[in-house]
Amino acid sequence: MARYSSFLGRRVEVQYRAGDILLPASGVFVGDSGRSIFLEQSFEQRGKNGHFRWEIPYQCLVRIEEKPDPSANATAGPVALKPASGPEAPDARNAAGKPRGTALAAAASAPGARALPLDEGSKTA
Repeated sequence: MARYSSFLGRRVEVQYRAGDILLPASGVFVGDSGRSIFLEQSFEQRGKNGHFRWEIPYQCLVRIEEKPDPSANATAGPVALKPASGPEAPDARNAAGKPRGTALAAAASAPGARALPLDEGSKTA
């Protein structure tokens, strides 16, 4: 059963997990297979039109939020939906005893964030 089919054809912003990193994606919600969602973004580069499509598995979804279409003047706020959570992984903690996911989520959601903080015990190459 497709959980997110209510978003079909709408502009959305998604936050998904790729390993230990939370990544944002935005585009038009074009499909829901029942195991993954599909987003598409159209763009123009060097005078040519292009399309980029994401496939994001359900288990990687952290957040999905409807965004108003830039061409439409919508007064309603965004609609957020948190994916149904399955069995949770054990909480990984850094050397200071803080959950790693908390720092990652804060870094990923900060506007203009460029770099993630290193754990105190991490070593660089």
